[in-house]
Amino acid sequence: MWRFSPVEKISRIVESELNGSRLDASLSGVTTASASLDWIPNSDPRVGRAGLPEDRAVAAAWESAPDVLLVTISGEQSSEIVLTLSGLDRGPSAVHTLIAVAPHAVATLSVRYSGKIEACDVVEIVVGEGARCDVTFCVEETNDSVHVGAHFAQVGRDASLTHSLVVLSGGVVRLNPSAQLDCAGGSVQLLGLYTPGDHEHVEHHVYVNHDAPYTHSNVLFKGALRSSSSRAVWIGDVLIGEKAAGTDSYEQNRNLILRDGARADSIPNLEIETGDIVGAGHASATGKFDEEQLFYLQSRGIAEPEARMLVVRGFLNEVAQKLGAPSIAALVDSTLDRQFSEGISE
Repeated sequence: MWRFSPVEKISRIVESELNGSRLDASLSGVTTASASLDWIPNSDPRVGRAGLPEDRAVAAAWESAPDVLLVTISGEQSSEIVLTLSGLDRGPSAVHTLIAVAPHAVATLSVRYSGKIEACDVVEIVVGEGARCDVTFCVEETNDSVHVGAHFAQVGRDASLTHSLVVLSGGVVRLNPSAQLDCAGGSVQLLGLYTPGDHEHVEHHVYVNHDAPYTHSNVLFKGALRSSSSRAVWIGDVLIGEKAAGTDSYEQNRNLILRDGARADSIPNLEIETGDIVGAGHASATGKFDEEQLFYLQSRGIAEPEARMLVVRGFLNEVAQKLGAPSIAALVDSTLDRQFSEGISE
């Protein structure tokens, strides 16, 4: 669905010849031989297991990157693994990354995008049986950046994945996460936090497919729109198939409008094909400050600008406190302090 997207800005990436050559990539924070990097051809049978392109932008990235960066996690890693990608300032680019988590492995991984980026980005995450993985992607890009793409995840039997998308700045950021739960007992948590500023557009299309019994999903995306020209789009789709008995699923999106003129579109969808489920639901809300909260804080001697900042921080902390990567959690905390340090006024 592109009807909410700034197609004229995205087209300059999609219609360009994308540079799909290998980037400089490195891992840090690895304390054991439990993680490694390699490059594999996009014809490798491991590529495409988690999902295949469904729109022109992702297809362009898929075709333009002949080599796929393979991140293999094979053991228990107690500290955060940081994946660093260098060279994304080279002009219109295609990037394809496959994160393969071995059965029963445990790891926390983070990826950060910063500076001016023009890229179509594909990420695949395959979580093996009984594994636990927490992956956080943080976007802190310039106002003239365009970053589009898709993240595909497949979660194995009795495995769990927490996937977080944090967008602190960027001209156009359209990243669509999806999760395939086709093994019994698989669990996924999809988190999102975004704070678009002047003339910034943040968009997420979220899809969860429950296709096996006793699977669980929780989707929580929250955004604070800081400028009258801020724009946010969130579309959530959850499918509970006929084979997904015992499913427990919930998705929600909340948006806080901080300036008149800002716009947030939020569309949750839920389709259920079996009556034998634990629970399923969805929620969406977009609004301005709760005046009762402001009144309470001001009645305790807190000035209005600071009170408004505290409301915003409290609103976003529900997601911020769930981020598993310590480096990203610290960056989010300091960035929110900077973005709202002078308070929020009408």
